[in-house]
Amino acid sequence: MPLTKEDVLAQANAASKNTLMETLHIEMVDFGKDFLIARMPVNSRVYQPDGVLHGGATAALAESVGSFASHIFSNLDDVFIRGIEITANHLKSVTEGFVYAKATFLHKGRTTQLLDIRVTDDHDNLISVCRLSTISLPKKKS
Repeated sequence: MPLTKEDVLAQANAASKNTLMETLHIEMVDFGKDFLIARMPVNSRVYQPDGVLHGGATAALAESVGSFASHIFSNLDDVFIRGIEITANHLKSVTEGFVYAKATFLHKGRTTQLLDIRVTDDHDNLISVCRLSTISLPKKKS
């Protein structure tokens, strides 16, 4: 029996225990045929000194959702996923609420993947545009 959407999201969120994702309260909240969405609360935990969302926290959100997307849409029996490059262009500041990162594939190759990640706020304003490259590496056979 295939996993339900709720099962996949629950497994992704359970995998975040005792990680940076848990520290930043990053949560996978939706996915479909070709996308994954995560959210992160904006509060003092992710502020830079002047009280706005830190770009590094935004990049961590983007890399988390993009890497999980590559995991979800790969055959993990044979490979594991690693991020190899991320870029982030920050367009707008945020001081409260949530930010949402939606990862979609620009390229879904057997070895490398390229994801477009759009980060928006509670009002659907574009906050950051990120690109993440991931690589699928073969698992060692026992």
